[in-house]
Amino acid sequence: MRGSVKKSALILGVLLLSIAAAGQVFPGRDSQADVPVVTERVLVPGGQSVGVRMDVRGVLVVGLEEIENETGEKINPGLVSGLQIGDTILSINGTKVSSADEVQTLVNEIRDTVKLKVKRNGQKMTVTVKPVLSKKDGLYKLGIWVKDKTAGIGTLTYYDPANNTFGALGHGIVDVETNSILPVESGQLLQSQVQEVKEGRDGSPGEIRGIFYHTSDPLGNLQKNCRFGVFGKASKAISNPVYSDPIPVGTQDQVEKGKAYILSTLGNNEIHKYEVQIERIKRQKEPDDKSMIIRVTDPELIEESGGIVQGMSGSPIIQNGRIVGAVTHVFVNDAKRGYGIFIQWMLEESADLK
Repeated sequence: MRGSVKKSALILGVLLLSIAAAGQVFPGRDSQADVPVVTERVLVPGGQSVGVRMDVRGVLVVGLEEIENETGEKINPGLVSGLQIGDTILSINGTKVSSADEVQTLVNEIRDTVKLKVKRNGQKMTVTVKPVLSKKDGLYKLGIWVKDKTAGIGTLTYYDPANNTFGALGHGIVDVETNSILPVESGQLLQSQVQEVKEGRDGSPGEIRGIFYHTSDPLGNLQKNCRFGVFGKASKAISNPVYSDPIPVGTQDQVEKGKAYILSTLGNNEIHKYEVQIERIKRQKEPDDKSMIIRVTDPELIEESGGIVQGMSGSPIIQNGRIVGAVTHVFVNDAKRGYGIFIQWMLEESADLK
């Protein structure tokens, strides 16, 4: 963006499609006019604070390190072999791996050169690595730090009663070390309880801190993590106390500058409706997570959080009785302002869920 504020931050709180016009065409025709009967697509707005717990597909390389061998020589076998931070290890000598423990176990069973099937920037390749016997603990090592799980706090954007799907966050979950989207192997959408709201200030984004609860009774199962949010199938119907009935979807052409609302859950653990202003709209032919700029004007929200904080990502944006988007980023240098994504881009991503 070319304004005075250039920095923005993803607002997933840390704990550790284009749709078919404005509606859907349902089977059957009007008996008099013999034309398709069209009903607007409707969604149950979110606003609930949710926990996202995700197992990563494969094992993500998040760091490389030197290993001191028995003679005192320091070697980084992963780096020498061409491994890179951001690579995902899919298998070792043909055996699939899905956790850091599996990698360590296999390498120490083989104790010799291993062939890793690796995915890098969407391409699969084979990397051959000779492990080093560590002087420190007597284990064979590849000289890599890996990750297989992640978790965080965010906000539910919508529940679709027509197909039992949900969308949340408005942006993908990325690995902080590599800045790459984490591929979902499995995961759950959980209820969360807000414990504390750290107020956002210019230059220092605030944060919602919470805990997961009812982990044995998840809201749904994750199927997809992509640039525009996390998506999956709900375990049961999800309701919203602010909107007792589903509301229509708004296309980007129906979004206008001016007053709108966001739904979020803060310190009292209840969904509240807060007033915002849509200040700028970017009409988009291709999906993007920065579709509009919003500014918080609600005195209650400003007093409680300072504006937009980490953990509010996914908060649905509602204008003229339609769900038109979701909050995605906060401006680091202006906590009252942030980006939103058009809801149509999120719905496009959930269209292939089964």
